[in-house]
Amino acid sequence: MNFTDIAWLPLCAGLTAVGVGLSYLAFRRRGVTAGLRATAWSLLPLAAYLTGALRTIWNIGAAAVGFVTGLVLSPAVWAGVVLAGLSALLFVVSGTLRGRALSRARTARPEQGGGAAASERSAEPGTSKTATSKTAQTGKTAPRQVEQSAADDFSDIEDILKRRGIS
Repeated sequence: MNFTDIAWLPLCAGLTAVGVGLSYLAFRRRGVTAGLRATAWSLLPLAAYLTGALRTIWNIGAAAVGFVTGLVLSPAVWAGVVLAGLSALLFVVSGTLRGRALSRARTARPEQGGGAAASERSAEPGTSKTATSKTAQTGKTAPRQVEQSAADDFSDIEDILKRRGIS
Protein backbone atom coordinates (compact mmCIF):
# COMPACT_ATOMS: atom_id res chain seq x y z
CA MET A 1 0.00 0.00 0.00
CA ASN A 2 1.24 3.43 -0.91
CA PHE A 3 0.92 6.67 1.08
CA THR A 4 -1.06 8.39 -1.67
CA ASP A 5 -3.60 5.53 -1.88
CA ILE A 6 -5.21 6.50 1.43
CA ALA A 7 -7.66 9.38 1.93
CA TRP A 8 -5.89 10.85 4.93
CA LEU A 9 -8.13 13.86 5.74
CA PRO A 10 -11.32 11.85 6.34
CA LEU A 11 -9.37 9.19 8.24
CA CYS A 12 -7.63 11.68 10.55
CA ALA A 13 -10.78 13.76 11.05
CA GLY A 14 -12.76 10.59 11.85
CA LEU A 15 -10.15 9.41 14.37
CA THR A 16 -10.19 12.83 16.02
CA ALA A 17 -14.01 12.88 16.18
CA VAL A 18 -14.18 9.39 17.72
CA GLY A 19 -11.43 10.35 20.16
CA VAL A 20 -13.24 13.53 21.24
CA GLY A 21 -16.41 11.50 21.81
CA LEU A 22 -14.51 9.02 23.97
CA SER A 23 -12.84 11.94 25.75
CA TYR A 24 -16.29 13.25 26.72
CA LEU A 25 -17.10 9.86 28.24
CA ALA A 26 -13.75 9.93 30.08
CA PHE A 27 -14.65 13.37 31.49
CA ARG A 28 -17.96 12.05 32.77
CA ARG A 29 -16.72 8.74 34.20
CA ARG A 30 -13.13 9.31 35.35
CA GLY A 31 -12.84 13.06 35.84
CA VAL A 32 -11.17 16.07 34.35
CA THR A 33 -7.63 14.70 34.28
CA ALA A 34 -8.53 11.59 32.27
CA GLY A 35 -10.76 13.63 29.94
CA LEU A 36 -8.08 16.21 29.18
CA ARG A 37 -5.50 13.50 28.53
CA ALA A 38 -7.86 11.65 26.18
CA THR A 39 -8.65 14.91 24.35
CA ALA A 40 -4.94 15.58 23.89
CA TRP A 41 -4.45 12.12 22.35
CA SER A 42 -7.55 12.61 20.19
CA LEU A 43 -6.25 15.78 18.58
CA LEU A 44 -2.95 14.22 17.42
CA PRO A 45 -4.17 12.52 14.19
CA LEU A 46 -5.70 15.72 12.78
CA ALA A 47 -2.66 17.75 13.92
CA ALA A 48 -0.32 15.31 12.14
CA TYR A 49 -2.31 15.65 8.92
CA LEU A 50 -2.51 19.46 9.04
CA THR A 51 1.22 19.93 9.81
CA GLY A 52 2.37 17.49 7.11
CA ALA A 53 4.02 15.21 9.68
CA LEU A 54 1.82 12.31 8.61
CA ARG A 55 4.05 11.46 5.63
CA THR A 56 7.12 11.37 7.91
CA ILE A 57 5.30 9.14 10.40
CA TRP A 58 4.29 6.87 7.51
CA ASN A 59 7.90 6.65 6.27
CA ILE A 60 9.21 5.84 9.76
CA GLY A 61 6.56 3.15 10.22
CA ALA A 62 7.23 1.65 6.79
CA ALA A 63 10.98 1.58 7.45
CA ALA A 64 10.46 -0.08 10.85
CA VAL A 65 8.15 -2.72 9.38
CA GLY A 66 10.58 -3.35 6.51
CA PHE A 67 13.45 -3.75 8.94
CA VAL A 68 11.57 -6.16 11.19
CA THR A 69 10.26 -8.30 8.33
CA GLY A 70 13.74 -8.33 6.75
CA LEU A 71 15.22 -9.39 10.08
CA VAL A 72 12.73 -12.15 10.77
CA LEU A 73 12.58 -13.62 7.27
CA SER A 74 16.22 -13.38 6.16
CA PRO A 75 18.60 -16.27 6.86
CA ALA A 76 21.60 -14.04 6.14
CA VAL A 77 20.50 -11.62 8.85
CA TRP A 78 20.06 -14.49 11.32
CA ALA A 79 23.56 -15.70 10.48
CA GLY A 80 24.81 -12.19 11.32
CA VAL A 81 22.90 -12.25 14.62
CA VAL A 82 24.44 -15.63 15.49
CA LEU A 83 27.94 -14.35 14.64
CA ALA A 84 27.40 -11.23 16.78
CA GLY A 85 26.28 -13.43 19.68
CA LEU A 86 29.29 -15.72 19.23
CA SER A 87 31.58 -12.68 19.19
CA ALA A 88 30.05 -11.38 22.45
CA LEU A 89 30.43 -14.83 24.03
CA LEU A 90 34.10 -15.01 23.01
CA PHE A 91 34.73 -11.56 24.50
CA VAL A 92 33.24 -12.68 27.81
CA VAL A 93 35.17 -15.96 27.88
CA SER A 94 38.48 -14.30 26.99
CA GLY A 95 37.96 -11.69 29.70
CA THR A 96 37.26 -14.39 32.26
CA LEU A 97 40.32 -16.40 31.24
CA ARG A 98 42.49 -13.28 31.31
CA GLY A 99 41.27 -12.43 34.80
CA ARG A 100 42.07 -15.94 36.01
CA ALA A 101 45.55 -15.81 34.45
CA LEU A 102 46.26 -12.46 36.11
CA SER A 103 45.11 -13.72 39.50
CA ARG A 104 47.27 -16.83 39.13
CA ALA A 105 50.26 -14.65 38.26
CA ARG A 106 49.66 -12.51 41.34
CA THR A 107 49.45 -15.51 43.66
CA ALA A 108 52.45 -17.25 42.03
CA ARG A 109 54.90 -14.37 42.54
CA PRO A 110 55.17 -14.49 46.36
CA GLU A 111 55.46 -18.29 46.34
CA GLN A 112 58.30 -18.31 43.80
CA GLY A 113 60.31 -15.64 45.58
CA GLY A 114 59.77 -17.11 49.02
CA GLY A 115 57.04 -14.67 50.05
CA ALA A 116 57.27 -11.44 51.99
CA ALA A 117 59.41 -12.99 54.72
CA ALA A 118 62.18 -13.83 52.22
CA SER A 119 62.25 -10.28 50.90
CA GLU A 120 62.55 -8.94 54.45
CA ARG A 121 65.38 -11.40 55.21
CA SER A 122 67.27 -10.45 52.08
CA ALA A 123 67.10 -6.75 52.86
CA GLU A 124 70.08 -5.09 54.48
CA PRO A 125 69.90 -4.82 58.26
CA GLY A 126 69.37 -1.06 58.59
CA THR A 127 67.20 -0.51 55.53
CA SER A 128 63.74 -1.04 56.97
CA LYS A 129 64.46 1.09 60.04
CA THR A 130 65.78 3.92 57.89
CA ALA A 131 62.79 3.79 55.57
CA THR A 132 60.44 3.74 58.54
CA SER A 133 62.12 6.72 60.17
CA LYS A 134 62.04 8.64 56.89
CA THR A 135 58.33 8.02 56.45
CA ALA A 136 57.68 9.03 60.03
CA GLN A 137 59.53 12.31 59.42
CA THR A 138 57.94 13.20 56.07
CA GLY A 139 54.51 11.65 56.63
CA LYS A 140 54.65 10.05 53.19
CA THR A 141 55.29 6.45 52.19
CA ALA A 142 57.65 5.41 49.45
CA PRO A 143 55.97 4.06 46.29
CA ARG A 144 57.66 0.67 46.68
CA GLN A 145 56.29 0.32 50.23
CA VAL A 146 52.77 1.25 49.08
CA GLU A 147 52.89 -1.37 46.33
CA GLN A 148 54.20 -3.98 48.76
CA SER A 149 51.55 -3.20 51.38
CA ALA A 150 48.82 -3.30 48.72
CA ALA A 151 50.09 -6.69 47.53
CA ASP A 152 50.10 -7.92 51.15
CA ASP A 153 46.50 -6.70 51.60
CA PHE A 154 45.36 -8.58 48.52
CA SER A 155 47.15 -11.75 49.55
CA ASP A 156 45.34 -11.66 52.89
CA ILE A 157 42.01 -11.29 51.11
CA GLU A 158 42.87 -14.11 48.71
CA ASP A 159 43.78 -16.38 51.65
CA ILE A 160 40.44 -15.65 53.33
CA LEU A 161 38.55 -16.37 50.11
CA LYS A 162 40.45 -19.65 49.58
CA ARG A 163 39.67 -20.78 53.14
CA ARG A 164 35.98 -20.18 52.49
CA GLY A 165 36.09 -22.07 49.19
CA ILE A 166 35.75 -19.01 46.97
CA SER A 167 38.25 -18.76 44.14
